[in-house]
Amino acid sequence: MTETTPTLPFEISAPHRELLNQVLDKWSLEVLNQLCESPARFSELRRTIPSVTQKSLTATLRRLERNGVIERMVLGTRPVAVEYRITGLGKTLRPPIEEILGWASAQMPRIEAARARFDQERDRESGV
Repeated sequence: MTETTPTLPFEISAPHRELLNQVLDKWSLEVLNQLCESPARFSELRRTIPSVTQKSLTATLRRLERNGVIERMVLGTRPVAVEYRITGLGKTLRPPIEEILGWASAQMPRIEAARARFDQERDRESGV
């Protein structure tokens, strides 16, 4: 009989970790939120996410496109324009993200209490 190593509940393998880091980062969630509503051009995304830099938005769009979560469509306009839209695969992210957000909302009182205890302990240790 072959013995298998049990998987830890929060263990994430390397390929999964890379994907989760890319899809769940700060800007990716903002972009996905916008594209769930409707397709958008780069300039529209920049306007609706004003704190993102051009460099960060470009990198985020490329990562999401590489992972198949969004697609880049070249429009036949003059001048040529590019539009981004969420894919079917990208739409499947909505339920798990909503689940995590629901958990966070339900647990915020406990989280805020833990933060307050932590801050009080730090203040006490530092003599503040």
